[in-house]
Parts: sequence; structure tokens; C-alpha cells
Amino acid sequence: MKKLKSICVIMALACMTTAWAQRDITFDRELSVGVKGGVTIPNMAFSPSIQQNTWVGYTTGLTFRYIEENIFGLIAELNFTQRGWDEKFEKDPYHYRHTLDYIEIPFLAHIYFGSDVVRGFVNIGPQIGILYHDNAKADFDINNLPTFNGENRINEVYTLPIANRFDYGITGGVGVELRLKRHIILLEGRYYFGLGDIYGNRKADIFSGSSANRGFMINLAYMFRIW
Repeated sequence: MKKLKSICVIMALACMTTAWAQRDITFDRELSVGVKGGVTIPNMAFSPSIQQNTWVGYTTGLTFRYIEENIFGLIAELNFTQRGWDEKFEKDPYHYRHTLDYIEIPFLAHIYFGSDVVRGFVNIGPQIGILYHDNAKADFDINNLPTFNGENRINEVYTLPIANRFDYGITGGVGVELRLKRHIILLEGRYYFGLGDIYGNRKADIFSGSSANRGFMINLAYMFRIW
């Protein structure tokens, strides 16, 4: 798992570095800033696994984009994003959701194609995040658990404290943008593959295999071209 994490980070950085080295210095560059917002469809990669329901969170933030050459640019963002998990109880009428609120900073290579009015694009690169708040909601007493039906339940998760508030991973997405002079409207679908674990991952820990963030995002953004 550690080798996979290293490979993913190196590949993302290599893509950005290669594209930057091949830039066209004669291109008419542009700088844009904007705001964005949308929804997340998060889940957690737990090992041993926990069954989860699909649920919807939020994301909002600021975005900065520098177009360096024809088809290529760089993006930096500052986002507030809701992640976490909603546990599935197939044979019981219970509900448990643990939300994780992050400040996230992705650094992305931006590859685009199309006309001066409508463009498609691909974004990919590394992302870091800091967990600034988490909240668990349950309709049962987590300190005096009922008897759950079903097999392989991990009851320790309800009282297990977050061990790692720093998160990192790889994110990538595809989208389309509409350009009206200096005004730009974008719609993007993105996926985040977290490489850090929120709980301890030593052999003696409960989630020794993985406890990493995953999830899809759908964002709508408005950007203004400064120059």
C-alpha cells in the first residue's frame, strides 16, 4: 500500500513537471480567479471494510487558474469540503453518519481543448487537506451499544478518535466551460483518491489496512479573467 501511494504521488508530480517543461513561451497567457461550489458523494476505503450508504455533502471554495500555453495551464484551489461516511445497517433500523470537514488545497495540471467560446478540459494533480472539524450522529448510544444484527461489524469505530488530521491524495476530473469575453462558467466532475489514513494503520490497529478518503464531486464555478 505504501508503494502504491508513492507511485501515485510521483506520477501526478511527473505529469505536471513534464507539461510545464514543454510550455510555449510565445503563447498569450491568461490569469483567472473565481468561486466554486457543489456537492460531494464521499465514502471511506476501510480495511477491514464497513458497509456504507451513498450520501451527499457539500464543497465550496476559491479557484485560481494560470493558462501558460495552448492546451495547458495550472490550477490552485482553496476548498472547504465535507467528507466522511454513512454506515449501512441492512438488518437494523439504525443510522450512523460521521462527517469530516476539510480545508483542501489541490494543485492541478489543466489540459483543455475546443474553441474560444466552448472548451472541454481535464484536471489532475496532488491534493493536501487539513481536517478542521468532525461530527458523528447516531440514533443509538455509542457508549452503550445495542445488539446489531449482521456479521463482521466493527463496533470500535463509534468511539475511535481521529488519529491523523492531515490528508493527502490524488484528484482528477473532466469538465466543460463556457467563455463569454472575460467571464467563464465551468461545470466539472471530479474524483478524489485519498492516500492518507484518518486512523492508525499499524498491524495492531483496528484499521491496519486502510481508512482513507474517497469520493466524487460535482462543481459549478464562475471565473473572471484578470488578463
